[in-house]
Amino acid sequence: MAEEFEEKRRYFRVSDTISLLYKVVNEMQVKQLSHVSFDVLSTCSLSAALEVLNQEAAALAPRLDRRDPEMFEYLKILDNKINLVVQSLTPRQEDFSEQDKREVSLSAAGVAFTNCIAIPVDTLLELRMVLTSCLAVIVAYGRVAQCKDISQDNAEHPYAICVEYVNMKEEDRELLIKHVIKKQMQQLRDKNA
Repeated sequence: MAEEFEEKRRYFRVSDTISLLYKVVNEMQVKQLSHVSFDVLSTCSLSAALEVLNQEAAALAPRLDRRDPEMFEYLKILDNKINLVVQSLTPRQEDFSEQDKREVSLSAAGVAFTNCIAIPVDTLLELRMVLTSCLAVIVAYGRVAQCKDISQDNAEHPYAICVEYVNMKEEDRELLIKHVIKKQMQQLRDKNA
């Protein structure tokens, strides 16, 4: 047990806002390995993918505005043009939606998130997560390790769900590690700004 605890703490953990979808799966489905899709548009709409990029841009905006205000204004105009084109081309149906954005605690060993319903411990899940740092969708499988009632703190999402990844390929774990490190660096820069 101590060995298992050490394995979990070997990875950095970061608070993040990501698009996250989950579904309950069976033991056979969990035997599949995790995988990453850089073809984000096969998993979510163009507007959802652009929203992910908008989040990344919003984090950089204050620094760019201070450094070069004219360039920042020009980039905002380009961004608005792109958004108008997307709105004209995109139907309103999406796989990932605004409701799928969640505050999570993310690491290369697992993910924790709040949920509106309880998910029993040992339930197997397929997790689809949009990683903003590389604009990729990672499909991971996991086992619910903990489900806590936090209704006193959060009436809208009264359950805290902790999931440990299973059958994750090392290159997918490396992608998660890179994402976590990039988010940590961004949060440190924002804190020091």
